Amino acid sequence: MRAWQRMLSGRRLNLLDPSPLDIEIEDIAHGLSRVARWNGQTSGDWAFTVAQHSVLVETLVGRFRETAPVTWQLAALIHDAAEYVIGDLISPFKAAVGLDYKSFEIGLQSAIHIRAGIPAKLPETAQKLIKRADRTSAYLEATQLAGFEATEARKIFGNPRGLERLRLKPKPPAEAKAEFLERFEALSRAL
Repeated sequence: MRAWQRMLSGRRLNLLDPSPLDIEIEDIAHGLSRVARWNGQTSGDWAFTVAQHSVLVETLVGRFRETAPVTWQLAALIHDAAEYVIGDLISPFKAAVGLDYKSFEIGLQSAIHIRAGIPAKLPETAQKLIKRADRTSAYLEATQLAGFEATEARKIFGNPRGLERLRLKPKPPAEAKAEFLERFEALSRAL
């Protein structure tokens, strides 16, 4: 049984035991720019991608905590990077799959963190901040792109305030990839 995937960079990523040496940011950006959030059930000419979501989460971390360390900002940008291999499974499906899926995702995400030069596990404060930004992003996506009413979205994702000016617009994959790579490079330089 083959347990690896060949990436466009030529790397072979062992899915059962991912090595940071086999992870390339270009592969991540390429994959995330083609993975649709909400299983593609969003309005617009393009899918709202995980790459766009990732940039939004990193932006929200900066808004919520202007003094957030660069390490946390970079972690926010790559918080869903494992999805370049496993796709964006919606939360209810992840819960149905169970712990084996979660441990697989955590192992891959840890290797990605090490490759990016940040700790495999972040402090709880950072994790909570990124989760808050992730849920806020989900709220904005749900209400602006995925057809949720605000009351329904608030029940599921919470009630973010002060973000009325943030308008989301799905982009072509090449633009989403370029924006993700630009943020990654800027944050990596600042480490």
